[in-house]
Amino acid sequence: MIGGGYVGLVSAACFAEFGVEVAVVETDTAKLAALREGRMPIYEPGLDRLVEDNTAAGRLTFGDDLAAAVAGVEAVFIAVGTPARRGDGHADLSFVYRAAEQVARALTGHAVIVTKSTVPVGTGRRIAEIVRHARPDLDFDVASNPEFLREGSAIGDFMRPDRVVIGVDEESERAREVLRRLYRPLYLIEAPIVFTGLETAELIKYAANSFLAMKVTFINEMADLCERLGADVHDVARGIGLDGRIGRKFLHPGPGFGGSCFPKDTLALMRIAQDAGAPSRLVEATVAVNDARKSVMASRIVAACGGSVRGKTIAVLGLTFKPETDDMRDSASVPIIWRLAEGGAAIRAFDPVGMEPARPLLPQAVAFCRDAREAVAGADALVIVTEWNEFRALEPDRLRQAMRGTVIVDLRNIFEPAAMRQAGFDYRGLGRAEPGRSRPVP
Repeated sequence: MIGGGYVGLVSAACFAEFGVEVAVVETDTAKLAALREGRMPIYEPGLDRLVEDNTAAGRLTFGDDLAAAVAGVEAVFIAVGTPARRGDGHADLSFVYRAAEQVARALTGHAVIVTKSTVPVGTGRRIAEIVRHARPDLDFDVASNPEFLREGSAIGDFMRPDRVVIGVDEESERAREVLRRLYRPLYLIEAPIVFTGLETAELIKYAANSFLAMKVTFINEMADLCERLGADVHDVARGIGLDGRIGRKFLHPGPGFGGSCFPKDTLALMRIAQDAGAPSRLVEATVAVNDARKSVMASRIVAACGGSVRGKTIAVLGLTFKPETDDMRDSASVPIIWRLAEGGAAIRAFDPVGMEPARPLLPQAVAFCRDAREAVAGADALVIVTEWNEFRALEPDRLRQAMRGTVIVDLRNIFEPAAMRQAGFDYRGLGRAEPGRSRPVP
C-alpha cells in the first residue's frame, strides 16, 4: 500500500484483517514514526484497535523502503493524495505518477498496479505508459479500485460495502483473479463485486460523489424554499425520501458539504466534463451553490444577531466538516468563523476531536474551550455547525442559564424548535417555518 493516509491506512488495516499480508510504504517521517508506535495520524473510530491487532499478528507492517515492500508482491495499491490543482480545479496527479514510476523500478516480478486514489478518467492508461517506459521488461497489469469510504464509518464501509468496483482490461484475466482472491471474504457475505473497464471504474467514483453532493445541495435549496413558503424541510425530505427511487440518505439540510471528497471530486468532474466537450451543468451548479452557501450561512448568523456581531460573544459548537472525524478540509466552520471574527465577534469554539487541526485554520483570537458548556458560558449567541451527538443532549433550560443572550442558529437542526423557544430562545434552524411568519397567498 503506497501511502499511509486516510484511504491507504484504512484499506491496509482492513485487508490485513482479511488475512492478507500488507506492507504500508509511507515517506512522511513523522507519520511513519507515529504508525510504528501505534499512534493513528487520523481519527477514525475503531482504526487504532484494527491496526494494533494486525500489527501484532504480523500481517501489517509500516516502512519507507519501497523496494523491500514490493518484493514478491501480487498487488501494489497506490493510495496517495490527489488534491485539487491550484488555479484550474483539476486533480493533481503528480504524486500518483511519481509513485507509479517508483513502483515500476522496484518490482521484481508480475504484479497488479492498482489505483486506490480517486483519479480522473485516463489515469490508468497513463500509469501503464509510465510503467512501460520505466521498465520495458516488466510483466504487469493495471487496475482501478476506487474507494467508497465515509469518514467516521470507514471500517464498516470496507468490511460490509454496498459494492466493490474493479476496473481492468478484458484481457487482464490475471489481474481479475488476483483482485477476486483479495476480496474473497466479501464474496462470502454476498457483497456485489462489479468488474468494469478501467475508464468506467475511474468515472464511477466521480459520478457517485457528485450525485450525492447534488442531493445535499438540492435539499439545502429546498430548505431555503421551505422557509419562504412556510413548509418544513424535514417533512419534505421524508416525503420524497420514502420514494425508493430517491432514498432518504443525504437529504439533511446543512451549511454546505465539505471534507476530502465532495469538494475536490465535484470540481474535478466538472473540469473532466468540460475538457471532454460534454459539460455537466448540474455539477457546475452544485459547485457554485455550495461555494456560496457558506457565506450565506455567515450572513444568516449576523442577521440573527441584529445585523451586527461587533462586540458580541458567539459560541460555535462543531468545527469538523462532519461528526466522527477530525477532518477540517473545506469545513463550513472555517469561512463562517472568519466572517464573524472579521465582523468584530469574540469566538468561543469547541469540537470533540477537531480543535487541534482547526487551530492553524482559524483566527488566533478564537478561544478553544474544554467542552460545550464552557463554550456557551456567557455567550450572546450559539451556532451549531457540526452535529456531534453530544450536542444533541444539551438541555434548553441549562443553555438558557449559561448564556447571556438568547440567539441560537442551528445549522444542523439538531434541536427541537418548540423546546428551544419555550426556554426563551430566539431559535433559527434551516428550512423550518418560524411562528407568525407570513406566507405567500396562492
